[in-house]
Amino acid sequence: MTSTTQQHRIGSGFGAHSTAAEVVAGVDLAGRTALVTGGYSGLGLETTRALATAGARVIVPARRPEQARRALAGIAGTEVDALDLADLESVRAFAGRFLDSGRALDLVVANAGVMAAPETRVGPGWEYQFATNHLGHFALVNRLCPALSPHGARVVALTSSGHFLTGVRWDDINFRTGYDRWLAYGQAKTANALFALHLDRLGAAGGLRAYAVHPGSILTPLQRHIPREEWAGRGWVTETGEPRPGFKTPEQGAATTVWAATAPVLDAYGGAYCQDCDLAESVPDDAEDMLAGGVKTWARDPVAAARLWSLSAELTGVDAFA
Repeated sequence: MTSTTQQHRIGSGFGAHSTAAEVVAGVDLAGRTALVTGGYSGLGLETTRALATAGARVIVPARRPEQARRALAGIAGTEVDALDLADLESVRAFAGRFLDSGRALDLVVANAGVMAAPETRVGPGWEYQFATNHLGHFALVNRLCPALSPHGARVVALTSSGHFLTGVRWDDINFRTGYDRWLAYGQAKTANALFALHLDRLGAAGGLRAYAVHPGSILTPLQRHIPREEWAGRGWVTETGEPRPGFKTPEQGAATTVWAATAPVLDAYGGAYCQDCDLAESVPDDAEDMLAGGVKTWARDPVAAARLWSLSAELTGVDAFA
């Protein structure tokens, strides 16, 4: 079973080579407040830059606040606060501080994440990538729901073609047996897409829309856990260390995020999975070309999305829509 939102390109006027700056050219975000997790490095930094350039006030929660402040020093309209997505107490504290400020929030970009990390346990034994990439953002967005503007707030959740690797492993979601860093990453990215799908279903009546974004293949600090010698073996770089054709720059990688955050046309496509500044095409479940992208059925399954939401609410103890 798949979502009723179509998954076919709609002709946005942008494409794989568009940059975040091009997407926001002429967009006025003055008076809007955005939050970008991990918004001080890689794609997140370019997302923050584009949104701030368009006039938004951008809040950047960071696990390393001082590093974030240095990275954002030249970008007006930004502010930094402490947040560790792998620590639900840190999530609660950050959300509490924001709610106490009394400000409305127009946009949340769930951008921060980890890729192919070595086996690590956090909290009550949760697998690190699922806990950070999915559960932390799930708890954060739910806790921030009282501040989300009723006038068209959006949540953009970054997923990736990593979801090709696996759906949700319901029988062992924390990889207590047979840990595989890539399958754990793939499960977390599927979870990101399902989170956006179900959040949109729950929030649409109240003016909240949500979208999943595959930014494309980009070499950023996200790959820090992957040895350089493995990059060539995976076909990411040439023999001289240059990105392979088909890889994007960080400015191009952030474009789809910014498009999903601002494009009026997307009001008609809530819950959609986006790629290359457009809706992604559905691909067969046996598709292997991750560079080409697209979206598999298990990342668009509303039954799985509802099941994951219920499980995440149980694990985190937070559900704004209960």
